[in-house]
Amino acid sequence: MKPFHYACSICSTTYAQDDVIYTCPVDGGNLDIVIDHIAIARDWSPARIASNPDPSMWRYQALLPVSIPPANSNSLRTVGGSPLFNAEPLARRLGLNHVWIKDDGRLPTASLKDRASAVVVVRAMETQVSPIVTASTGNAGVALAGMAAAAGLQAVILVPESAPQAKVAQLLVLGAQLALVRGSYSDAYDLSLDVSEELGWYCRNTGYNPYTSEGKKTVSFEICEQLTIMADPTHQNRNWIAPDRIFVPVGDGNIISGIHKGFKDLQSLGWINRIPRLIGVQAKGSSAIAQAFDIGTESIDPVRANTLADSIAADRPSDGLRALRAATETGGAYVTVSDEEIISAMVSLARQTAVFAEPAAAASYAGLVKYAQDKDIDPDEHLVILITGNGLKDVQAAIQAVDKAPTIDPTVNEVRQLLANTQNRT
Repeated sequence: MKPFHYACSICSTTYAQDDVIYTCPVDGGNLDIVIDHIAIARDWSPARIASNPDPSMWRYQALLPVSIPPANSNSLRTVGGSPLFNAEPLARRLGLNHVWIKDDGRLPTASLKDRASAVVVVRAMETQVSPIVTASTGNAGVALAGMAAAAGLQAVILVPESAPQAKVAQLLVLGAQLALVRGSYSDAYDLSLDVSEELGWYCRNTGYNPYTSEGKKTVSFEICEQLTIMADPTHQNRNWIAPDRIFVPVGDGNIISGIHKGFKDLQSLGWINRIPRLIGVQAKGSSAIAQAFDIGTESIDPVRANTLADSIAADRPSDGLRALRAATETGGAYVTVSDEEIISAMVSLARQTAVFAEPAAAASYAGLVKYAQDKDIDPDEHLVILITGNGLKDVQAAIQAVDKAPTIDPTVNEVRQLLANTQNRT
């Protein structure tokens, strides 16, 4: 195994690799995995990574605390490498010049959670612990089911019984042992911890397992390397280019904390000159972290989550403190958006960029729209919208966003009339 140590995000106590598994024994704080930046900087460079033909997140294996998965592990080896592209229509609409979309809805199980689950599964393979259990609103469980299947490991997924049927279908097709839990995501989360402790299973839970943020931090690496390649295709720049701001949908908080961790790693290596401002976007009906940010406290009070964006619905954010610090330490902010604003953002993304985002993912664009209205943004800033999941994850939400399709007779005149009616409405 690679050398690293753990550090508690609350009390800063450090632990050796074999001393802990999940959270700090002193105060229950989430653990950061501290890699050896000096050794990595000595042996690796952006140029060396650029020479690696592997387009997946495993091209950054030197910055990860696990080994590369075996060549026969199928989709486990293909996670990452999602596109970053210029969303010019969205930029023009907001009076901006540089808006980029990072679309992780194109990963193997159609969400960013594949990154976390891939690293967790490799860790389980290294330590020879199985089954792997997790609580999920859907995407994390689907990602674990897919990555575990690729590795030949058993996955047990606990989701609220209200989970979207498309995600339930994915879980069943991927072969996970699925249970629908009566109650909220927090109820499923608590149950997964009890199961892990009593049965000795490996727990993947977001934030609780420190390897989840290690997988998610690879988004930061890709964004910087991709921006650098677009600015300098010859790879002559010694360092990578970081954007000015990144808009991240936030529920449990582990994605934004993982992204923050990635940028801190790159800055410690000397590969970027600054860390972007991280803008967390929460649904108004699930805004525990945003509320703490607004009043300037690190005490995050639970809420009763109520939003159609199920992937960012969290009563008690399991990685709330680090998610809060991701904004405060980078000069960023938190924005809250309504379900109506999220639905509108889904339609705008699809029609202007051909990106079909699930509600939680569309929240990042809704957050940019609101932020641009309320804040003074330099139009020349480079802004990244993180899309965390594909719209096929929640087709019912997409149906709410659009008018019902008309039914016509099979004649040319009917089609002609249909188009005429459409043009009259516009």
